Amino acid sequence: MYLGMWRDMAAAAKTSDWRSPKLARNATGKALSRISRGLYADHYNGLVTKGEPRNSPEVDAVTPPDKPTTVDIVDCGDDSDWVKYQADSGKPANDGPGGRRHITARVEKAVDGSWKVTDFAIQDVGTC
Repeated sequence: MYLGMWRDMAAAAKTSDWRSPKLARNATGKALSRISRGLYADHYNGLVTKGEPRNSPEVDAVTPPDKPTTVDIVDCGDDSDWVKYQADSGKPANDGPGGRRHITARVEKAVDGSWKVTDFAIQDVGTC
């Protein structure tokens, strides 16, 4: 579900589709809100994103250990090849350097038994 969230986000970012129903497959709550708001901002500003992020997630904690309902993930994501462009001209948006960033995420088990990312935080380039 964590990597699925990033794949869904990358696919929607190609057209800045903040309303893509695929976004809710692997994300909910604050995570889904952050993704949708970011894509809406890109849409509003005439930006699209090409490429894909690279992720290296690891489980940091499982709670409770005997019957998990929450999994905390740490990642060193790399967005060097996931770049924003002006949708109309195709020129790079010059939104700052890409690179390796420390990411934390929380994945929780829903009432229906599915697992979804409920929150995540991304740090600055060079934090991992």
